[in-house]
Amino acid sequence: MDLFAKFENRLGPIGDYAEKAPGYFAFPKLEGEIGNRMKFQGKEKIVWSLNNYLGLANHPEVRKADAEAAAKFGLASPMGARMMSGNSDYHLQLEKELAEFVGKEDAMLFNFGYQGMVSTIDTLCGRHDVVVYDAESHACIIDGLRLIPSHRYVYKHNDVADCEKQLARATEMAKKTGGGILVITEGVFGMSGNQGKIKEIAALKSKYEFRLFVDDAHGFGTMGKTGAGIGEEQDCMDQIDVYFSTFAKSMASIGGFLAADKKILTFLRYNMRSQIYAKSLPMAFVVGNLKRLELLRTRPELKAKLWHNVRRLQDGFRERGFDLGTTNTPVTPVFMKGGLYDAVQLTFDLRENYDIFCSVVVYPVIPKGQIELRIIPTAAHTDQDIDETLAAFSAIREKLENKLYPQEMPNVSAMAK
Repeated sequence: MDLFAKFENRLGPIGDYAEKAPGYFAFPKLEGEIGNRMKFQGKEKIVWSLNNYLGLANHPEVRKADAEAAAKFGLASPMGARMMSGNSDYHLQLEKELAEFVGKEDAMLFNFGYQGMVSTIDTLCGRHDVVVYDAESHACIIDGLRLIPSHRYVYKHNDVADCEKQLARATEMAKKTGGGILVITEGVFGMSGNQGKIKEIAALKSKYEFRLFVDDAHGFGTMGKTGAGIGEEQDCMDQIDVYFSTFAKSMASIGGFLAADKKILTFLRYNMRSQIYAKSLPMAFVVGNLKRLELLRTRPELKAKLWHNVRRLQDGFRERGFDLGTTNTPVTPVFMKGGLYDAVQLTFDLRENYDIFCSVVVYPVIPKGQIELRIIPTAAHTDQDIDETLAAFSAIREKLENKLYPQEMPNVSAMAK
């Protein structure tokens, strides 16, 4: 059989809708300056789908630093992998400042957050080791686990009792294999918005021997008194053995980092294949990220504005009777009841009639019969943005409850360009 023959009849659970949604529901193009309002299909929309938490994407100091770094270094420098010819004082400075900020001995840069998470898991764990992980872990964690030959046990989402149950099983397995145990969870879960129970899981170290690895992509910059993340928020950073985050969210950039004891990162630097054999993070991004980190640390008003918007938006939804699940972070999921056609019709309605652009999530990502409209508030949003959005959501909910949405795909083929 031709290897490619299978692609003709099935494109996967999301790809099955490829012909009906391109350029509109899938791969939409937002145009203009990154911010609270951008253009979609040539018309201005309030945008709630960008992880630009602190509004740094178009901060004037950030834009200036990016432009100056690109002009000085170009996008090619440094050439080569860090180990061979791609190291610089700027890379070392950024790692030093990141480590100090999150309270760890050392830090290590990655070109991409997703790649960094996958590669870290692959390097930390061998065939004798055992991994215990949260059922709602991000795809980068799942993909990392797929690479390794380690034994794996999954626990129910944020269920500490079940985590302990799986730790007991892992302990028995580790006795047989002679390996160690790694627990992996997230600081802030990007779909539900709830915090991982990091401190409670870390407390299990008094009964079980394991190391704790936390993916804090949505927590770094948004959680904790200074924005240092979930470890600061829950006062347990010293119990997190390996701390990971990305620059793609609160830093509004590219790349990521790992922070841990120096001996752990020394091992990773000399053994992580994705870093040994990949080009170093370009200088323009490194210098730009130094400026972003400076603003994150020295401009508390950015985080304060984010949380003003978070509370105003989430309180407004709850006062109107909307279900936001268990979120206690900026991530704001709005849950409604309905099928696929309801989901696409109300999303289309929001975009075309209320000028609201947000992401929609349906089965198989969440259970059948549920619709999640995922909203990411940022420091760039205004009170007017929030008021207009709350009014729009009340209107579409009324239409949904009165079954006014057609049970068919909206015709977007002519609109998608």
